[in-house]
Amino acid sequence: METFEHKLYHRAYLLSLFTIFYNVLEGVVSMILGYRDETLTLFGFGVDSFIEVMSGIGIAIMILRIRQNPKSSKSEFEIRALQITGSAFYLLSAGLLAGIVANLVNHHKPETTLWGVVISLISIAVMVWLMNAKKRAGRQLNSEPILSDANCTKVCVYMSVVLLVSSLIFEFTGFAYADVIGAAGLIYFSFTEGKEAFEKAKGKECGCDHC
Repeated sequence: METFEHKLYHRAYLLSLFTIFYNVLEGVVSMILGYRDETLTLFGFGVDSFIEVMSGIGIAIMILRIRQNPKSSKSEFEIRALQITGSAFYLLSAGLLAGIVANLVNHHKPETTLWGVVISLISIAVMVWLMNAKKRAGRQLNSEPILSDANCTKVCVYMSVVLLVSSLIFEFTGFAYADVIGAAGLIYFSFTEGKEAFEKAKGKECGCDHC
């Protein structure tokens, strides 16, 4: 008979799978609409979602590992996934910075940011629910890695808020640099997540300000 602990690990694993599939959907929609509407912040948000997919796969593998042995060390796959994820976040930061420079030089502004408002509101609702669900599972299991993952989901909420605010500002005021400012906010969080990923790869078990 399955124990209550195994049921909790199964729930945590299902949450990690949901995170992966949701980010795939969010990434596809955000990139398509961001490209169509020439919105750098929304496009970058979509790219970030795909990086979160890579991170989510590593988290799913981690949960399977600690379910078997909570005291076990990171596998080679998890370490490599963290390193790839960290590099991807750094590349996203560099790409967004290049996009900001190009937009400033060309005095470019989005066609519309309405979809940025819609997607960010959905993302905030989903990520807050995910964060709380993961925290609940982590506390019940007394699992530091799961709690750390839950806390890192908070960064996704912050990035969604950045997208929401910049999109609202442009949509209601037409302020030309709102999209650029939003992209700059994404750079900050992307760089932070990249740094966290490399720290975890080196053995730091908690991150995203959870320590």
